[in-house]
Amino acid sequence: MKGSRIAAVGLVAAAALWIVSGHLFPHESSHSNAAPRPSEAAAQKKFRVSVVDTAVQPHSRKLVLSGRTEADKKVVIFARTQGILEELKVRRGSRVKKGEVLAILADEAREAQVTQAKAMLEQKRVELVAKRRLLLSNAVPKLELDSLEAQFKVAEAAVATNEAERDRAIITAPWDGIVTEVSEVGTAAFSFTGKEIIKMVGLDPVLALVEVSERNVARVKVGTMAEVRFANGLTRQGRIRYVSPSASESTRTYRVEVQLENPDYLIPDGITAEATIPLEPTPATRVPRSALIFSSSGELGVRTVEDGGKVGFVPVSIVEDEQSLMWLAGVPDGARVIVQGQDFVREGNVVEAVPAPAAQAAQR
Repeated sequence: MKGSRIAAVGLVAAAALWIVSGHLFPHESSHSNAAPRPSEAAAQKKFRVSVVDTAVQPHSRKLVLSGRTEADKKVVIFARTQGILEELKVRRGSRVKKGEVLAILADEAREAQVTQAKAMLEQKRVELVAKRRLLLSNAVPKLELDSLEAQFKVAEAAVATNEAERDRAIITAPWDGIVTEVSEVGTAAFSFTGKEIIKMVGLDPVLALVEVSERNVARVKVGTMAEVRFANGLTRQGRIRYVSPSASESTRTYRVEVQLENPDYLIPDGITAEATIPLEPTPATRVPRSALIFSSSGELGVRTVEDGGKVGFVPVSIVEDEQSLMWLAGVPDGARVIVQGQDFVREGNVVEAVPAPAAQAAQR
């Protein structure tokens, strides 16, 4: 047992001497001198981020507004003379052309009155011709001739009046359109003036009516082309023809009318419509949606790589939000915007910037 103890004490003493010799006599190799410390190696390695080169360009933001359609013209046709509705030549839904006969009232001796007025006019014409011949021979005084000329003009007026009264019995379309309401033939209610007979709407052109907010009304201009999509799936191009100068008292919005061609009448009156209106261009920069971040103070912006690889922050405002891209105002022309890795760096960090091909392709 004594020998084993002596051997164990010797081994412990030898190990202690070996450890102490390493501290008293350090031995460094050329390899150990060249290798940096772990903290120094981490400091020399820069974080890599992907950037995209941006450019400021005029961008026309699109304003999407919901509304409805409205017929360009609507009219209620009344009987302008006495008489029973004798014949109705159209029905509800009929398409009519301007000047087409819609209905006819009973004659009520109007044609006879025209015939009588024409006969009286002819009589006065013959008398006037005879008096003029007698006047040349001084057989009648000139005053009598003047009286006969006045009677002749009265007879002419009577013919015109009776013809107009006869024509009022024939009701025609004032313009192209569709009949929406008709009255019953032979109803005694139409035996006097002022009763409703037919209702018509004009659907070519048709109007898309939308309301624009007071913030955007100054940027919506008459004559601008707009795209209108309807609830039935149709899409048409039209032109803004009217922007109201007065706001609605209830909504504080402004009425905008978009005029659309509708020769096939496929766009009905009152259908839901969605108008996409381009606004006046404004300087903006397009970047991927992923580039947007919030700063520590809560500002919306993007991080950029400045000279020397230093990270900076630029506050922005959104001009238009697209599906994968954003149009922003406030980004300097030519700025290098970080699109990948921006969440892992802070302002003032020095990073390694590499191009982002996918983002650059999206920019073009």
